[in-house]
Amino acid sequence: MEKYPIKQFMPYPSYDAALHHALELCGVQPDYWDIFGHQRHATQQTKIAILSALGVDCTDQQTLEQSIDARLLAVVSRVLPPCAVVGTSGSVDLHVPAGNQCDRLETQVHWEDGSVSSAEIWLNSLSRTAEIDAGYRRWVRFRLPVSVLCNGELRLGYHRVTARFCGQSSEMSLIGAPDRAWLPAALENGRKSAGLGVQLYGIRSHRNWGCGDFTDLRDVARWGAALGASFIALNPLHAIHNRRPFNTSPYLPFSLLYRNFIYLDVERLPEFEQCPRLQRAFRSPEVQAELARLRASDLVEYEGVAALKTRFLRYAFVYGIRHGIIDLAALRQWIESEGEGLTRFSTYCALDEYLHRRNPDLWVFPQWPPEFQHPDSPAVAEFRRKHARNIEFYCYLQWRIDSQASAAQAEVRAAGVPIGLYHDLPLATDRYGCELWGHREYYVSGCRVGSPPDDFSPKGQDWGFPPPNRENQRASGYRHYVATIRAAVRQGGALRIDHVMRLFRLYWIPDAVDASCGAYTSDNWEDLIRILALESVRNRFFVVGEDLGTVEPWVRDALGRFRILSYRLLYFERGEWGRFKRPHEYPQQALVSTTTHDLATLAGFWNGADIDARRNAGVLDDAGYHHSKAGREHDKHLLIEALRETQLLPNGDFTQWSDQVRDACLAYLAQSPAMLLAINHEDLTGERLQQNLPGTTGQYPNWSRKMRESPAEMAGAPATLSTRQLLERTGRV
Repeated sequence: MEKYPIKQFMPYPSYDAALHHALELCGVQPDYWDIFGHQRHATQQTKIAILSALGVDCTDQQTLEQSIDARLLAVVSRVLPPCAVVGTSGSVDLHVPAGNQCDRLETQVHWEDGSVSSAEIWLNSLSRTAEIDAGYRRWVRFRLPVSVLCNGELRLGYHRVTARFCGQSSEMSLIGAPDRAWLPAALENGRKSAGLGVQLYGIRSHRNWGCGDFTDLRDVARWGAALGASFIALNPLHAIHNRRPFNTSPYLPFSLLYRNFIYLDVERLPEFEQCPRLQRAFRSPEVQAELARLRASDLVEYEGVAALKTRFLRYAFVYGIRHGIIDLAALRQWIESEGEGLTRFSTYCALDEYLHRRNPDLWVFPQWPPEFQHPDSPAVAEFRRKHARNIEFYCYLQWRIDSQASAAQAEVRAAGVPIGLYHDLPLATDRYGCELWGHREYYVSGCRVGSPPDDFSPKGQDWGFPPPNRENQRASGYRHYVATIRAAVRQGGALRIDHVMRLFRLYWIPDAVDASCGAYTSDNWEDLIRILALESVRNRFFVVGEDLGTVEPWVRDALGRFRILSYRLLYFERGEWGRFKRPHEYPQQALVSTTTHDLATLAGFWNGADIDARRNAGVLDDAGYHHSKAGREHDKHLLIEALRETQLLPNGDFTQWSDQVRDACLAYLAQSPAMLLAINHEDLTGERLQQNLPGTTGQYPNWSRKMRESPAEMAGAPATLSTRQLLERTGRV
């Protein structure tokens, strides 16, 4: 018999030894290396708080040992794990009691197409990999190759396995996944391209209702085609509460499954077009004056846009049903196909509206009466029965969004932008929103997510939302995770994963401490990435992982192996002494850009507008302001030096922002070997102020700034034409 490690349950020599093992079992890292190269150690308080949030009783050594044993027993007492995500050469762990009299495992793989494959597996033909003591018994772990389990080749997709061993039944979700994500053939063959990034809410036009909508993407597509873009990158379109200043961040949605109705073009709906009363109301002086005000505002007036659209959408819904304009059978078939996710989302929206109307002080679901706190409660079921039509209205909004988003993707591609829409999947979710009300089993209470101290945030960042529950995600076959990916990229050719390190680990902050006292907790990263690759291959979209901040080198290696593109920003790509990396030093498998929504625009970087904004918002004191200003002048000097060395800027005074500086910075990135270049619309319009100022709410108009010019105007603007020329020179068009 081969040798293998033996793990026996016995009293630990100390409480700290037991605690260390519990941390290891739960994926909690007791230390990490920060961005400054210093090793940080989690405090005992932090370790215990995170373990407690995960259900580990750390009261004393005896209860801690019992918790460890219970956790091990939950794993080994199943013959098959709850879920296995594997490639063609992967394997599954089996656990059986030691000394049992059975040696045969009978399995059936129920493929997603309805067919079934059966196998008879003899344990003595498998490799033993471990012995584990749990529940006062010894258990043996075997390695079962997936080729043996499947009695041949593994198929890509979502399958189910049933097994019988010694009279015991076991069931497992089996997810067959590829080893790499999908890439367009042109990129695979060495072609480089570029795209245009816009904030959809901020698009100006003569026809929208004060906020960009899906029809505005026609003009954006024409602009992108004039630029030579292969994709249009958008902000997340997920549902938010549309209330300033707290509920307008597209990166803090209340649902990861459904979208914000303010992006609907109401005038394009058949039930609007065919309703005489709505047409008269729309042409009324009152409505036209309100539309003119909303369009003229330099900031998106979320409450005003949402109120006006809701008023018209509600009547359009009722009129459309009464007059047969809305195909009610098609709507209800779509609702049924969406399943429980849509039911919970629409119920949440209707409940939120109903309870807030009855009591204006009820803003978030934890304030709701206890009987409405859980989506499966009898009171919620009764509410669904009594308010079925209003719940159906919220389903109708998502149905129409789905239709208009599909049309937008088709129109963008038809305009000459081949990849089409590039969507964004946010990391965060509103802890008081539908995501937590309707799907709380997938989140851990008692902690919130953030980031450790770094040079951008010396005290760390507290993002204020709960971390994922990896055990419940896996036990469900990653159902909710899959749904969030599909929802985000349903109408698109590319997906950006915000803070892609989340697939590997997140920085957990216990509720009782601040952001400087957290610890990293790991996730089932290979499962998550393989599922992402599976969805990418099946739905033909490529993936960009936003890997900024504290990133371990092996994480980028793993992302690269699965063909997930890195996300590299001009400001952050530095070498020794702050030197800007030269174009040839950028990786090929990457998307490069000058900046992002949380950082200074190019013009703002040059003029220090972001530093001024931080002081005006109270984020920087006078000492920090002057220090930042001096550092910025040094950075500008280093960047000018890099631009001159690459012969993109001549000698001269470039201390002030100019079109020449912009063109040089874009050409600098365009010369890199990176597959993709994203050009932010602010690069072309010369906008000085960034979309979001981290660390602020009401002190700064986050997520509200509109474009200076409309996309129709920008399609023929000199900045677009000059950028098109430099893209042609660098082989990106």
